[in-house]
Amino acid sequence: MTLYLTNARYVDWQSLDIRTACLRVDEGPGAGLEVLGGLPAGAPQPGDRVIDARNRLVTRAFGCGHHHIYSTLARGMPAPPRPPRNFVEVLELIWWRLDRSLDLEMVEASALAAALAMAKNGVTFAIDHHSSPHAVPGSLFTIARAFDQVGIGHMLCLELSDRDGEAIRDQGLAETDQYLASGRPGHVGLHASFTVGPELLGQAVDLARKHMTGIHIHVAEDQADQDITMARYGRRVVDRLFEAGALDLEKSILSHCLHLSDAEKDRIRSSGVWAAQNTESNLNNNVGLTGYKAITPNVILGTDGMHSDMIRSAHAAFLNGQAAEGLGFDEAYRRFRAIHRYAKEFGGPVDGENNLVILDYDAPTPVTSENFLGHFIYGFENRHVHTVIANGRVIVDNRRLTTVNEAEILARAREAAGRLWKKMNIGGNL
Repeated sequence: MTLYLTNARYVDWQSLDIRTACLRVDEGPGAGLEVLGGLPAGAPQPGDRVIDARNRLVTRAFGCGHHHIYSTLARGMPAPPRPPRNFVEVLELIWWRLDRSLDLEMVEASALAAALAMAKNGVTFAIDHHSSPHAVPGSLFTIARAFDQVGIGHMLCLELSDRDGEAIRDQGLAETDQYLASGRPGHVGLHASFTVGPELLGQAVDLARKHMTGIHIHVAEDQADQDITMARYGRRVVDRLFEAGALDLEKSILSHCLHLSDAEKDRIRSSGVWAAQNTESNLNNNVGLTGYKAITPNVILGTDGMHSDMIRSAHAAFLNGQAAEGLGFDEAYRRFRAIHRYAKEFGGPVDGENNLVILDYDAPTPVTSENFLGHFIYGFENRHVHTVIANGRVIVDNRRLTTVNEAEILARAREAAGRLWKKMNIGGNL
């Protein structure tokens, strides 16, 4: 099937050139996009579809560079047994308590609800970093099926760690190996250096080399990662990764990268690996901010599981980046769009040009190529997402999902959340 978008104000996501056009959108992973002056002669053919964009803005859909779908059911959950006093206690009393309580049904409900939210926010591709230590076998395949059902492209990984013992660690290595061997794009995930022993780190790098991919790991999100890593292993975080060969893998993603020495920044910058910026999560956890210009030009934006709205993430990166590193409109937008470059270089046909979003943007001022970035930073919101096209297929039509039943997914998520909260509240799996 071919989809035609007529009367579109097409915004080229790279040049920001804006022109009225008809877009021909072919269906399928890696299929193309053609910008035409009008509907071609003989079109549409039987089975084709024409959507009148009615002079709305049409541009490339969005991507998330670091998500945690396993946190989807956390919204509104009971408070921890006591207020955390530091970042390690945030992990111990909240997130490790949650991920140890997940079963496969909860994982699937989380993935479906997160994919639904991404679709309605114009996000058609996500790099996810998953954790469910007591529901490891089949977890990555479960998430992949849920994302496929909604229509979201993905690169997945499972958070490997020594914090839950050898048996769970080995299950995670096996699940990762099986998933990557299936041909699906993904990474070898690691939690953070301070929970990863030398044997696991070496195994993870070897597994990434085997499948020609990279490591996806939290790096120096809090100073505790550096302090505990140094105490346990006698090295700083990035030095450990460098010595293990993780920085030789150009597909690697280092998330957060806040508490780094100048030497560590130099090693990251010279390696060519990528950093994932998660500004709102860093603010929420009170771990600080940093200037990524000094670390690497390869910066992608993520949400760290706080939400699935990449426009919101871009706004936060800009507003806080002004003080942290003098960030301008252009660099904030470049990081917002860097996920496409990453996916093209490393992920295969998971994020093609035939992923589009139609924005019903009710601007009170003119939108031009020259001032588009000002509208992007100060005007665009998720409420403007009208229609979303993933791999040439309409998955959100006039703000309504077409691929799944939204009410059923949300009802299922609420039921799973109730079970999860009960399990956490009685201290299960602590």
